[in-house]
Amino acid sequence: MAPPWVQELHFPHLHIPITIDRMVPVMPSGPAPTAPGQSLYLSNLDDVVGARVFTPTVYFYASDNWRPVMKTLRDALASVLVPYYPLSGRLRETNNGKLEVFFGQDQGALMVEAHSEMSLSDLGDLKVPNPAWSPLIFRFPNEEPYKVLDMPLVIAQVTLFSCGGFSLGLRICHCIVDGLGAMQFLSSWAATAKAGTLITNPKPCWDRDFFRPRDPPLVKFPHIEFMRIEDGSSLTMSLWQTKAVQKCYRISREFQAWLKTLAQSEDDMSNITCSTFDAMAAHIWRSWVKALDVKPLNYELRLTFSVNARQKLKIPPLKEGFYGNVVCLACVISTVRKLVYGRLPDTARLVREARLGISEEYLRSTVDYVEVDRPRRLEFGGKLTITQWTRFSIYDSADFGWGRPMYAGPIDLTPTPQVCVFLPEAEADPSGTMLVCICLPESATKSFTDLLSLAENGEQSAS
Repeated sequence: MAPPWVQELHFPHLHIPITIDRMVPVMPSGPAPTAPGQSLYLSNLDDVVGARVFTPTVYFYASDNWRPVMKTLRDALASVLVPYYPLSGRLRETNNGKLEVFFGQDQGALMVEAHSEMSLSDLGDLKVPNPAWSPLIFRFPNEEPYKVLDMPLVIAQVTLFSCGGFSLGLRICHCIVDGLGAMQFLSSWAATAKAGTLITNPKPCWDRDFFRPRDPPLVKFPHIEFMRIEDGSSLTMSLWQTKAVQKCYRISREFQAWLKTLAQSEDDMSNITCSTFDAMAAHIWRSWVKALDVKPLNYELRLTFSVNARQKLKIPPLKEGFYGNVVCLACVISTVRKLVYGRLPDTARLVREARLGISEEYLRSTVDYVEVDRPRRLEFGGKLTITQWTRFSIYDSADFGWGRPMYAGPIDLTPTPQVCVFLPEAEADPSGTMLVCICLPESATKSFTDLLSLAENGEQSAS
């Protein structure tokens, strides 16, 4: 019997007791081109309010027991922090609330060594992200949400398990790297640990001046992605007032291809093909809104997602090895009524238009918009944000010498329940399968599963 096209994945509810053994600051192992008292400019793409977060990820490995885990990772991190020296600094606010990297005494990254009496086999299926793994990612006691000022910019917790395996829980400040930049840093750290000597390919490039605002700033677009939302719908209340639960689904390549066919409108005269992302994003947004039974029907909701703009930059092109933020936030607006009663191809077309609307000029306009009117808070009202990790080589980037991780990626979306993540499958040959993680109230999960699977009305559900 063939496996289902959409498979709901389950994870155990468990408690992972850990003991923190020591906390070690990690300084660059050699001279870096900076000194205490100096600072570095951050671009407005680095400093946009949505980047003022740490991105938490976890990686699981079966140890071979012949290499000391903590020393290997610590020594490699110290080596990599020489070319990636900005990650050894701290963030502070300057005029108008803008951030910069500054360097002082006794900074560096932070490594935490911990152990657990449990074995990796006690954690359940390591291919399904589980919020119960949160103790494997270090947070300071009483740490405020979204705190980035005066924090180590790389925080790594190594947890040794009784079976000899270990996890690496990693938090990297999004102000310094975007997703591709994080993969570049992680790949260099892993290759250095594996080889025992510094490897940087490509050579890291800071060059945040590339995205200096124009003088005077020239904002050419309305930038609805930053507009303040007075949420008049039931969506946000239903997610935040009733504790949302995290659900994960394995989506086969065959289902993605079929959905893409359904999402391609026959009366679309643009001759531009609907992408897999367009179809998946539109379908998940519609299914989520239907399952949540959002009211009122005339209320406008927003879907946002990041678009990598590296290939859009032509004159001049971005230098190889640049690891800062080069993403723009694309935004789609639709009423509840159109999402619930409209057609999948119409929503997919809106997603595609927003994605293709990100250009070099749009990116420059974003930089100038933030310079003129710096957003001060994250806007969650009436919104779903989709984060796409399927194009990151996270598994291949994270071989520190113990092979590919058994799992690599985020673990807990519930602190920000209006975020949905597309993840690559853990298998070395995933055949295009993806994992979708999303949050809903428990009462809406069955409806969402049926809608996502197109189980309620067959093909009619996508029309």
